[in-house]
Amino acid sequence: MTTATRPSILSLEDFVTHWQGHRALTRRVIEAFPEDQLFTFTAAPPMRPFGMLANEIHLVSEMTLGGLKGGQWNEPDWAAALRSRDELLSAWDALSERIAAEAPGANPAFFTDTHQLPWGEMTGWVAAIYNIDNEIHHRAQGYVYLRALGIEPPAFYER
Repeated sequence: MTTATRPSILSLEDFVTHWQGHRALTRRVIEAFPEDQLFTFTAAPPMRPFGMLANEIHLVSEMTLGGLKGGQWNEPDWAAALRSRDELLSAWDALSERIAAEAPGANPAFFTDTHQLPWGEMTGWVAAIYNIDNEIHHRAQGYVYLRALGIEPPAFYER
């Protein structure tokens, strides 16, 4: 069966909607943290504070959009950390707007083509799903941190 006739279980539009749903939920987790705890609190040292984890999610998502749109998989500048909730949310919202505007125009071949990422070679589908899996993983850490702070995290099913 050729790629052109292979049935798809998810359209590009559906994928973008799914990705944006995760981003919206993670944004609510960022908002739930007290400003003074977002970049300092960790429930289990040496794990990183959630602000640092959210910064990683942001940078990997930005890299994934670059790969999706033009095949550019430049390693993120891990030192270019966002240091406040307002700065993080502003960058988060700007990237969500870019995803909404740019991702739907991606070439569907992106998902079946093999790409060279900073940490190895993989198909676009694996890279895109890794991006979402990484976000889910770190968001779950944020849920644990919020609970350790006595804060009820956002309901995960309300994306």
